[in-house]
Amino acid sequence: MNLNLSNKVFLVSGGAKGIGGAISKGLVEEGAIPVMIDPSEKEAAEIIDLAQGNALQIPIRLFSPEQAKEAVDLAIKTYGRIDGLVNNAGSNDGVGLENGSPEAYANSVSKNLFHYYYLAHYALPQLKQHQGAIVNISSKTAVTGQGNTSGYISAKGAQLALTREWAVELLPYQIRVNAILPAEVYTPMYASWIQSFPNPEEKLAEISGRIPLGKRMTTSQEIAAMAIFLLSDKASHITGQHLYVDGGYTHLDRSL
Repeated sequence: MNLNLSNKVFLVSGGAKGIGGAISKGLVEEGAIPVMIDPSEKEAAEIIDLAQGNALQIPIRLFSPEQAKEAVDLAIKTYGRIDGLVNNAGSNDGVGLENGSPEAYANSVSKNLFHYYYLAHYALPQLKQHQGAIVNISSKTAVTGQGNTSGYISAKGAQLALTREWAVELLPYQIRVNAILPAEVYTPMYASWIQSFPNPEEKLAEISGRIPLGKRMTTSQEIAAMAIFLLSDKASHITGQHLYVDGGYTHLDRSL
C-alpha cells in the first residue's frame, strides 16, 4: 500500500530506539523524513544511514518548553515543514505510592507527559498549514493499572485524555489526533527490565504466555505499522481514537 508519505517530515520523540526507532525506520521505508528527537547517537546514525542521509537527529532530551521549541525550530529550518508528530519518548520509572515521594511523582509525570504538550504546541502552526496528524504513544497500563508506577500511569492516562481533547480542538484544521496503546513490547528498555528478575527467561515466558494472540509479545514494528498508517491520509477519517495493538492482551480473557 502506498501511504503517500514521500518527502513528508515527521517529528518522532524518542525516535532512535525501541518503538520510536521502529517508527523512524518505517517512515524511511515509506520515503518520509523522520526527525528523531533522541540523544541515542549510535542508533540514530544507523537510521540516518538507512535513509541515505534524508533524516535528522536532534540529540536533546525534552525536559523544558525551550528544548521542545528548539527541536521544532530546527526541523523547520532544516526541511521547511512538519507534516506530523509522534509523541513517544518516556520511561516506566517505577515511582509508586508507597515507594515514591511527592517530588519523585511530580518529576515522573513531568518527564513522561509535558513534552507531549510542548511539541504539539510548537509544531501546531506547521500542522495547521499541512493538515498534519498527531499520534500519541500511550500504554495499556493507563487503563489496566500495573502497580508501583503512579507517575508513569498518571502521564499515560493524561495522554489518552489529551488525545480526545486535541482531536476536538483541532477539528476545524482537519488535524487528526489518535493514540496507540501497546501492552508487552520487547524493546531494549523492556529487555533491561526483564533482566532485573532472578530468572529472566522464565519471567519472559510467563508474560508471553498470557498474551492471547500467538502467545508472543508485540513487536516494535507492529506498533510502528499502526503509527505510520495513522499519520497517512489512508487514515483520513480516523481521529480521537485509542487503538490497542497488543495481541488481545488488554481486552481478551487471558486464560484463552
